Amino acid sequence: MSKSEKARATVILTKVLLVEDHPIVRQGVRMVVERESDLCICGETDNAVDALVMMAAQKPDVVLIDLSLKDSSGLDLIRQASTQFPDLRMVVLSMRDEALYAERVLRSGAMGYITKEENPANVIEGIRTVLRGNIYISGQMSSKVLSRFANSGTGGGRTPFDTLTDRELEIFELIGNGLPTREIAQRLHISSKTVDSHRENIKDKLKCSSASRLLRQAIHWVQYQEC
Repeated sequence: MSKSEKARATVILTKVLLVEDHPIVRQGVRMVVERESDLCICGETDNAVDALVMMAAQKPDVVLIDLSLKDSSGLDLIRQASTQFPDLRMVVLSMRDEALYAERVLRSGAMGYITKEENPANVIEGIRTVLRGNIYISGQMSSKVLSRFANSGTGGGRTPFDTLTDRELEIFELIGNGLPTREIAQRLHISSKTVDSHRENIKDKLKCSSASRLLRQAIHWVQYQEC
């Protein structure tokens, strides 16, 4: 056993559960986390069902969650986990626009938001920050949150996308990924009629005059998120 391995064996390790649907990303995050002498990955999965099972079995101290999962949305998982494990600390690790998703993530029950473009050291900082009971978001996003709070009565700083509910935003993104109504319904475990109702609300809020225009805007949105 090497010196570093002996040192790890003598400390109580903080357990991190990784919920991410890209194997290469999981490997990279695992390497970053396990370079820390007091942190370890206690489990990893690419879907929400297994994640909830692992949360109960492994009892992690913190969970890193991607917003795009194999069988559901990360926001749904966060909401379920918050209900079942109210003391669990969760941090989102995502490619999506922090300006649009960070507040939604915090409202759903997570305590941090880290974009995958950030320095790997920020992942560790985010984990340690939420373990201390504090919120972790970027400095730039903190300023935006405070600005929105100050202008909450005037609507300052808001975009049409901010008017979409969490579910509407999920459906809008799935539309942009080319999924038809039936597949969206199956993925989100709702009826096709409910999807169609949300679709109409999205069209109204984004001022899309037709289904084809909504589809084009959704495709552009997805492409923007992946840049």
